[in-house]
Amino acid sequence: MTDVSYQTAKSAGQTGEAQFGDYFALLKPRVMSLVVFTALVGLLVAPVGVHPFVGFCAILFIAVGAGASGSLNMWWDADIDVVMKRTAKRPIPAGKVTPDEALGIGLALSGFSVVLLWLATNALAAFLLAFTIFFYAVVYSMWLKRSTPQNIVIGGAAGAFPPMIGWVVATGSISVEAVLMFMLIFMWTPPHFWALALFMKSDYDDAGVPMLTVTHGRKSTRRHILAYTLLLFPLAIGTAFTSIGGPIYLVTAVVLNVWFLKGAYDIWRRDETQAEADNYKVEKSVFKVSLLYLFLHFGALLVEAVLRPYGLGGW
Repeated sequence: MTDVSYQTAKSAGQTGEAQFGDYFALLKPRVMSLVVFTALVGLLVAPVGVHPFVGFCAILFIAVGAGASGSLNMWWDADIDVVMKRTAKRPIPAGKVTPDEALGIGLALSGFSVVLLWLATNALAAFLLAFTIFFYAVVYSMWLKRSTPQNIVIGGAAGAFPPMIGWVVATGSISVEAVLMFMLIFMWTPPHFWALALFMKSDYDDAGVPMLTVTHGRKSTRRHILAYTLLLFPLAIGTAFTSIGGPIYLVTAVVLNVWFLKGAYDIWRRDETQAEADNYKVEKSVFKVSLLYLFLHFGALLVEAVLRPYGLGGW
């Protein structure tokens, strides 16, 4: 990582006084919102309750840790963010925040979130948060992202840890249910991002990022989306028959997975001529469905947990 993006922004006259929103944008708030929601679900579906104040602090510190990861990622990726249309307006390539500021914020928030989560909850939860930050900032951003087309497959683990951390906050241990919530996000991540890569066209080529669309071609990417969606189907349905599942989740999972699989099949059977003719309408639709997919799965788990004490949730 170099200061090339910031210097490019300065030379283009894009710099200006940084506002609070510029620093907040470093934390990737949209990603943080998903982290907060899945971590909260992991906490609330656990069989052991926690004091509301402890739970609030835990989710807050997990969110701060997610923000720290985002800031460190933007610091490292500043040189390629300035090249890609999707990321060119981020604070560093836009010349609003310097790379050194992003690094300092990321490191400070990392230490703050991990130490306070440890003090508020337990050592295992703090260790998992620290490992998540390290995995996203170092293993994914610094190593995998620019070295292998499996970047998003392996790197997806970073986004899959929050519900497991939430579960560990409550129970102090890892169980089958926590692993299944982790795997649900882990297996969802590749088709979600590959659908995005298909309609972002040349962004990853321009930045030199070895996304599957670049290294193996777009036809191969379409096959991979279908394959991972097929693997995701039984995993999502199987979660219904654990202690955190129930009939509401099962119906939700069946509908969503049939919907998602239909979209993946439609992507697989198309070629680039068809896709370009309708401006990647199907690929964009599947990407949007994938966002709804994850939210509704975890939402259904939350509904099961809320109704269970009244004898209305679970089996």
